[in-house]
Amino acid sequence: MKKILLTLMACSLVFLSCSNQTSDKMSKPARIIFDTDMGPDYDDVGALAFLHAMADSGKAVILATVASNKHELVAPSIDVLNTYFGRGDLPVGAPKTPGVNLGSSQHWADSIVEKYPHDILSTSQASDAVEIYRRILSKEDDHSVTLVTVGFLTNLANLLISKPDNYSSLDGKALVSKKIKRLVSMAGGFPSGKEFNIFMDSVASKYVYENWPGEIIFTGFEIGSKIHTGIKLINSDIKNSPVKDVFRISIPLAEEDKNGRMSWDETAVLIGVYGTEGFFDTVKGKIIVNPDGSNTWEDKSDGNQYYVKFKKPAGEIGDFIEARMMHQPVLKKK
Repeated sequence: MKKILLTLMACSLVFLSCSNQTSDKMSKPARIIFDTDMGPDYDDVGALAFLHAMADSGKAVILATVASNKHELVAPSIDVLNTYFGRGDLPVGAPKTPGVNLGSSQHWADSIVEKYPHDILSTSQASDAVEIYRRILSKEDDHSVTLVTVGFLTNLANLLISKPDNYSSLDGKALVSKKIKRLVSMAGGFPSGKEFNIFMDSVASKYVYENWPGEIIFTGFEIGSKIHTGIKLINSDIKNSPVKDVFRISIPLAEEDKNGRMSWDETAVLIGVYGTEGFFDTVKGKIIVNPDGSNTWEDKSDGNQYYVKFKKPAGEIGDFIEARMMHQPVLKKK
């Protein structure tokens, strides 16, 4: 009997140890690089606010914030938000190759850049996006980084074709394969569509999606278009917030935003941090990017690409997102 009891105790200790290890593994924060075209639209601002909230709660570590848009107010806007949330030292990169250059028609970017502290004065002043990618990825554990892209695929195409350098002896594709766990991409329409992020640099989009060596999760136009956020934020008593200012300035300027702004980019950060479980179902296969920038989808049981479909109602997801968009800084501001 004593032997049986001791055996049971030993098994219990092993079980508890394994359970604790599993729990620790599951609770590790997502390590995220955020790549954005912030400017033509402002859901990027909500997405970055959401990401900072996740970092403050211990659910994410922000490794870098990278612009895929060459407009001169993009990097300063990113820097404003990073500084507001107490992370003004985060790396901010931008393309050094030809690329898309689009600004904000609502003039929210110039408003927050004028009002709030930041160090980066123009996007051209920001570091080379590919250099930032290679430097950061070279230091990270294998298969540990989640890349969230909510804009053009310019930087990722440039990363894939990059050559070995002083940061890593691997070329870009090999470095991505070794270090990146998952790419979450707000792009496309599913099962078919013609969406802005893919269309604007369709050459880069086609190259990335045909050559990306790991898993890709797409959150398409049809997802974010049904999720509306911002009304609670602008009606709140939050003061001196660049996030609130952006939505306060922009929402009244478009009839389509009367119930809140469509929240495409926020869904990508949500998936980057929490995954899809409980929020979305997934369809496995492969995206096909056509020469005109449109896309279709091929179902494949052995694919490593997925697009998401609603599991939880859009309104509930919107409430979940907006509550985190309204998060206030807990770190000392720069």
